Amino acid sequence: MSADRIKDTMDAMVKELNQHTYNYYVLAMPTIADYEFDKKLEALAALEKAHPEFADPNSPTQRVGGDLTKNFITVKHKWPMLSLGNTYNEQDLRDFDDRIRKALGSNFEYVCELKFDGLSISLTYEHDLLVRAVTRGDGTQGDDVTTNVKTIRNIPHKLKHQNHPEIFEIRGEIFMHRAAFERLNKEREELGEMTYANPRNFAAGTIKMQDSAEVAKRPLDAVFYSLNTDRTLFQTHLESLNAVKSWGFHVSEHSKLALNIDEVLEFIQHWENERFKIGYDIDGIVIKVNNYGQQQELGFTAKSPRWAISYKYKAQEVETLLNKVTYQVGRTGAVTPVANLKPVQLAGTTVKRATLHNANEIERLDLHEGDTVFVEKGGEIIPKIINVNLDKRHPDAQKIVYPTTCPECGSTLIRNEGEVAFYCPNDEGCPPQIVGKMQHFIGRKAMNIDGVGDETVENFYRQGLVRHISDLYTLKDREAALKNLDRFGEKSIVNMLNGIEQSKNMPFEKVLFGLGIRYVGETVARKLAFAIKTIDRLMNATVEELTAIDEIGQRIAESIVEYFHKPEHIRQISLLRSYGLQFEAQESTIKLQSDKFTGKTFVISGVFEGVSRDELKELIEANGGKMLSSISAKLNYLVAGDNMGPSKLEKAQKLKIPMISHQELLEMLK
Repeated sequence: MSADRIKDTMDAMVKELNQHTYNYYVLAMPTIADYEFDKKLEALAALEKAHPEFADPNSPTQRVGGDLTKNFITVKHKWPMLSLGNTYNEQDLRDFDDRIRKALGSNFEYVCELKFDGLSISLTYEHDLLVRAVTRGDGTQGDDVTTNVKTIRNIPHKLKHQNHPEIFEIRGEIFMHRAAFERLNKEREELGEMTYANPRNFAAGTIKMQDSAEVAKRPLDAVFYSLNTDRTLFQTHLESLNAVKSWGFHVSEHSKLALNIDEVLEFIQHWENERFKIGYDIDGIVIKVNNYGQQQELGFTAKSPRWAISYKYKAQEVETLLNKVTYQVGRTGAVTPVANLKPVQLAGTTVKRATLHNANEIERLDLHEGDTVFVEKGGEIIPKIINVNLDKRHPDAQKIVYPTTCPECGSTLIRNEGEVAFYCPNDEGCPPQIVGKMQHFIGRKAMNIDGVGDETVENFYRQGLVRHISDLYTLKDREAALKNLDRFGEKSIVNMLNGIEQSKNMPFEKVLFGLGIRYVGETVARKLAFAIKTIDRLMNATVEELTAIDEIGQRIAESIVEYFHKPEHIRQISLLRSYGLQFEAQESTIKLQSDKFTGKTFVISGVFEGVSRDELKELIEANGGKMLSSISAKLNYLVAGDNMGPSKLEKAQKLKIPMISHQELLEMLK
C-alpha cells in the first residue's frame, strides 16, 4: 500500500471513530456495538504505531493518556467563573422572581437546568482545536488540566467544521456516574485503599492526578451549559445550548424553558424524586433568565450573576432502628462493619443497610444495640448513619464492640500501624477470602476466563471442587462431577474448560495481578512485571529492591515480601507454573538506533519536564543501554528528575552513582 493510501486510510478511520464517539456521547444514539468500536480503535492504533508520521494528534487513540504532570500551571480566566447564589426554599425563589420583575417587567423567560454535582471546567477552543482546559479554582484563576481532560471520551479534541467562532470558551461539569463510582470504590476497598465519599470527590481527585494514563482508566463524563465569546452570537441561552450541541458537545437533555416562576417550581418538584432515577448525582436546579440582552441589563454582583440562582435540594434524612451490626470479610481480608436497619424509605429506595466504614466509625457514633439512628443519603451513594437519637436509647442497651476475631473463620484480627481497617490474616483458610480471590483471578482485568462467573466459583467452592485458584486448572479432570451440578450443561462445561485453557496464555503482569496480593493493583502489577521480569526474582526481592522501582512505595513492598513469605503462596505458584501459566515478562524486540549506550546500565527516577519515563527508557534501550530495576553498585547512571524518592537519592549518593539530567542523557547521544 502506498504512503498516500495509508494516510488516507488512517484519516478516514479517525473521522469514522470520532463520528461514532459523537453518536454515542452527544446524541446518545450509538450505531455500532462497543466491541466493534474497540476493534476499530485497535486497528487504528496498530496503523499509528507502524506509521507514526501519519498519526493525527487528535486521534481517538490519544485518549489513553500517558503524560505526567509535575505540577499544574495556574491560568487566569478570560471571563471569571462566578458562583451562583443558593437557596433551599420556595420563598427565596419568589423573592428572586420579584427582583427580576422589578427590573424587566413581565416579558421574560427562565431556563431550568439540572445542577450536576461534579467539577466545574472551562475549555478553550481555537481554530477547531481544544487548546486548554482549566478548573474553576478561585473563580479568577484555575489549574490547567488539559492533558487529563483530553482523556474524557465525550470531550471533542477537534470540532467539525460548523458555524462556530474561531475562538470561544465553553463551560461545564465533569462528573462520574454512580455505577462507575461504586465499582471503582469497591476495587479500592478490596486493595485496602481509602475509598471516596461520593462521585464528585472521585471525579475531582481524578482530574488532579499527575499521570494522565491513570486518569484515562477512570470513566469520567462531561456535560456543558455555558458559552463565552467576544461577541454575542445568540439572542438566548437556549439557542446557544442547541448550537453547542450541534458543534459536538454533550448538553443535558433535561433542560426546560419556563414561562414563569410557577413553572420553575413545577420543574423543581418534578426532579425532587426523579433525580434518584438517573445514573448520576444532581444536587439542585439552576434557574437562568433566558434572554442574553436581559442578562446584561440585570448584570452582576461581586460574586454572582443577578440573572441566575441555584435551588439546592436538602440531603434526605430518616430515622429508623438499628437491628444489628454484621461484619463482611472482603477478598483481601478487610473486615467491614455493616448496619442492618429496620427497612425505611429514603431517596426513592428502601434502605435496609448502611455503611459503618470501620471500627473508628462505630466508636465515633458510640453505637449501642437497638439504637434509633438517623440515616442520610445526600451526596453519598451508600446510605450512612450520621447520628444517634440518644433520647430513644434503652437504658440497658449494650455498647457495640468491634470483634477481635474473624466472623467467618475465627482467626485473630490484625490492624497495621497507620491503617483504619482490621484484617483477617488467614487468607488461605477463610472462606470469603478464598472465594473472593478466585473471583478476582477469573476477572476481566486479570485472567479474563470466559465461561466462569462469580456465582459459578461460589458454587464450585460449596461443592468442594475448588479450594485454591490452582484448582481451576484441575477441573478438566473432574468432568463427571461437573455434569452432576444443576444448571451446568455440557456446552457450559466445554466453554469454561476452553476459557481456563486459553488463560494460560495471559502475560505475566495479568497473572501477577490475578494473584490478588494486597495493594498490588493492575498498574502496580504491570510495573513490577516489567521491572522485575520473573516471578522468581520477585519472590526473592527485598523491600529495598522493590521500593527502588518507580512508584512502588514502602507499603506495597512490605505487602509483597510478606505474601511470598507464606509457604502456601509459594506452593500455589509452583502449581500454577506446572499448569503452564506465564511467570516471566516477554521482552519486546527493540530496533537499535545506535550502540552509544552499549554496556551501560541506567535507572530512571522522578518526573521530567516535557518527556515521560517510558520515552526515556525506550531511548536508552534503542541506543543499546540496559535498564536496571534498582540502584546497585552495577549501575552506571541514574537519570534523575524532580521529586525523586529520598531513599533512591541517598542510596545513589552512598554508592557514588553518577546522576544525570534527561538533557545530559540527550547530550550523550550527540
